[in-house]
Amino acid sequence: MNVDLIIYNVGQLVTCASNGFAKKGAAMQDVGLIANGAVAVKDGVIVAVGNSDDILREYKTENLIDARQKVVCPAFVECHTHIVFAGDRINEFELRIKGATYLEIMEAGGGIVSTMKHTREANLEELVQQSRKRLDQLLKLGVTTCEVKTGYGLSTKSELKMLEAIISLQEIHSIDLIPTFLAAHAVPPEFKDNPDDYVNLICEEMLPKVKQTIQDSGLRTQNCFADVFCEKNAFNLEQSKKVLLAAKNLGFKLKAHVDEFTNLGGAQMAIELGAVSIDHLDTISDEEIELLAASETIGVITPTVNFNFGSTEFADARKMIDKNCAIALSTDFNPGSAPCPSLPNAMAIACRYQKLLPSEALSAATVNAAVAVGLGEKVGSIEVGKQADILILDAKDYRQLAYEFGGNCIQTIIKNGKIAVEN
Repeated sequence: MNVDLIIYNVGQLVTCASNGFAKKGAAMQDVGLIANGAVAVKDGVIVAVGNSDDILREYKTENLIDARQKVVCPAFVECHTHIVFAGDRINEFELRIKGATYLEIMEAGGGIVSTMKHTREANLEELVQQSRKRLDQLLKLGVTTCEVKTGYGLSTKSELKMLEAIISLQEIHSIDLIPTFLAAHAVPPEFKDNPDDYVNLICEEMLPKVKQTIQDSGLRTQNCFADVFCEKNAFNLEQSKKVLLAAKNLGFKLKAHVDEFTNLGGAQMAIELGAVSIDHLDTISDEEIELLAASETIGVITPTVNFNFGSTEFADARKMIDKNCAIALSTDFNPGSAPCPSLPNAMAIACRYQKLLPSEALSAATVNAAVAVGLGEKVGSIEVGKQADILILDAKDYRQLAYEFGGNCIQTIIKNGKIAVEN
């Protein structure tokens, strides 16, 4: 059979195979290693995975890549980002070094509201240009599928502008983007004294307009999520539930920021509503961990946030995995709490502070992250029928992704069966 591409002579072919499902608990350690492996690709889709001798005998192509006994693994799926924004928060970085907490900075008018001001002032072209550079960074670091949230506009006009930026980026960038509507990120200053009115605006005006914009967009994925920041000084449990219920009734898939600083019961609420993922989980209770394990919801950890805050307290991902939860991993790339584009660095931190094994960290950044963005049947593993989004590492052992930090051992990024980047 003639194909478009064969990658062969792979020392470690790390498939992360899962048949479209998330890996739970102990299964996260099984990364599906094949020695002397090979992958055949046709029309951007993987058509065969196996031993090099077998693949080369059964398939023919003029486009051969000799991996030279290096590692080949799935490209990363970044399942939680805020990369569309304007401005920066460098001044807050210094304030935190001096001892100010995230919540204190928010109460003083900084944080999300600070980025809101810059984002509202930026035009669409400026947002696209700035965010495109961030996507370029992610691509060089191995990400080929990326969830992107709104949430720095906090008005109908500005939230739709952010959504238009995401749609424009999808048209010009090779990374597949999944939009998430997060107007319930913070209460804007004009609604400071009546936050319930802002919640009503989200439910009654913003959500229907976002749905229509997505339907008209022609995005490569029609997946669209709605999210809420259920947290002290953001949205309480009742407000958060109202937003998610309104979104669910309009056909949005659900995500939720929960338990980052305080446990308001958001994890249980979101799981019961069928959320695809719940994210952060630093203060999740033992009872909610049991609920998470018994559900199909993915728990997303964001250790780069804690690292950025200079904290030594992290979400207890080890306990969650041992209790049979499905855990995904994200940088939470954003201007305030996690200005980090590197999933390998997130893996390195998770292994050291949250006691994930390198195999678990890789599963969390690939196959489980894919399920967390509703694309478990399309990306996140090297399996027949999956999109050919593949990394070749300048390494002999896949564990180097988490063992080494601060660099980039990714040599080649293949997107839809074609080389997108050669580092």
